[in-house]
Amino acid sequence: MTEQLNYTIHRPENPISNTPVILIHGLFGDLNNLGILGRDLQHYVDTIQIDVRNHGDSFRAPQMEYQEMAQDVITLIKSLGYQSAILIGHSMGGKIAMAATEIAPDFIEKIVVIDIAPVAYQVRRHDEIFAALEAVIQGKAKTRQEATVIMRHDIKEDGVIQFLLKSFRQGEWKFNLPSLKDNYEKIIGWKTVPAWDKPVLLIPGGRSPYVQAEYKEQIVTQFPKAKAWIVADAGHWVHAEKPEHVLRAIHRFLNLSE
Repeated sequence: MTEQLNYTIHRPENPISNTPVILIHGLFGDLNNLGILGRDLQHYVDTIQIDVRNHGDSFRAPQMEYQEMAQDVITLIKSLGYQSAILIGHSMGGKIAMAATEIAPDFIEKIVVIDIAPVAYQVRRHDEIFAALEAVIQGKAKTRQEATVIMRHDIKEDGVIQFLLKSFRQGEWKFNLPSLKDNYEKIIGWKTVPAWDKPVLLIPGGRSPYVQAEYKEQIVTQFPKAKAWIVADAGHWVHAEKPEHVLRAIHRFLNLSE
């Protein structure tokens, strides 16, 4: 039996729908990462924030195939008694949401994919991060202040360091660093999924390199009804940089009352 993911759930008194929204974070994150979206959406529908496998307080596993991570999510939602779901994922979480359309095509009503495309990326964008994370362990840092000093040798953006330190607790990383490193090629990779003819909203950042015009054919082949809402002057962490723009797009897509 699959181990259950760690999660939090918020239920409004009078939900406008029986379909929950599931928020799925990206690489190195946890269930708090999309909290800015969750705090809004929980006023309308049941909202579930999860730690994906090898992250936060969820179980550890040697494998991180997208089909397996998608099955983790579907298993959790069904165990809570729901008959359908809407998935919202950022980065790696977006790929989990897209992979879930193959696992449970009828169970999922809609998906929102924040700044990621259903493609295999050739560029390794996280090598410096892995080096910094391992240096913190090797340096036996116990506090966030000590870890910050070590990480600055490899990472120049303070915002990235602060994001990663949210998962630093008592001298250890909350995510399973060895497994993330071992599975990195799978995480940036992608196996094409069968065409899924339900609504898909892509929300790329205008300054982000993750969703390019050249990916359009691959996107449309897998998700014929996909539409894009580009958030200008935003990078990869679109929801953190421009939350009001992202929420406006989600509200419109999910037909939520303003």
